[in-house]
Amino acid sequence: MVRQRLGKTGFSVTPIGFGAFKIGRNTGIKYPSGYDLPDPDQVGRLLNAVLDLGINYIDTAPAYGLSEERIGSAVAHRRNEYVLSTKIGETFEGGRSTYDYSAKAVRASVVRSLQRLRTDALDIVLIHSNGDDLNILNQTDAVSTLHALRSEGYVRAIGMSGKTPEGTAAALSWADVVMVQYHLDDREHESVIQEATEKNVGVVVKKGLASGTLDPADAIRFVLGNPGVASLVVGGFNIEHLRDNAQVAEAVRGERD
Repeated sequence: MVRQRLGKTGFSVTPIGFGAFKIGRNTGIKYPSGYDLPDPDQVGRLLNAVLDLGINYIDTAPAYGLSEERIGSAVAHRRNEYVLSTKIGETFEGGRSTYDYSAKAVRASVVRSLQRLRTDALDIVLIHSNGDDLNILNQTDAVSTLHALRSEGYVRAIGMSGKTPEGTAAALSWADVVMVQYHLDDREHESVIQEATEKNVGVVVKKGLASGTLDPADAIRFVLGNPGVASLVVGGFNIEHLRDNAQVAEAVRGERD
């Protein structure tokens, strides 16, 4: 698949990335219908098929249940084939999320992620916002601790997966990457995407299909039609659907370029 430079990170990513929420968690979800978790063998086949398609961006988080350890188990042996993104700040246990942005919690989260993902360094670590973006950025240890972890070599690039345009805009002064919600029915972050591009901050889009409520082809064409977007993260279990999405993404990227 074609690849686009992800801001100043030094990474180049495919226009479609794989969102690994569904391989690890099926409770407390925002999807229109429920689903069973795949077993480890199914996850292994899925993730290896994703890489075989040429998709090179995988996004996960501690809040995605078993996702991190399943990725580590299934494709750590192919670690040089993908850019790996995870998060800090949110954990999901006992059916509910808790948030901690203290230096101790951020460091402990990164150590756990390294172990679960079976890697020596995390390519990208994003702040997993609870919705109060500006307070996290201005009143917690999250940003300074991520800077320290990047300097120490545990993390290669840092950034924000926020909820508000104001929070994302504030993160552009220090972030290497931002992850934003952006789709046909939600263009709230459009001006921030443009600003990020001007500042050489990489942009990854989440929920570009509005949790499965939009037509995939139309949604992908809209998101990737924005030149500031490096990659759109999509999830799911059906490799044929992922193949179709990747083909649409390649066509859009080819038209755009």
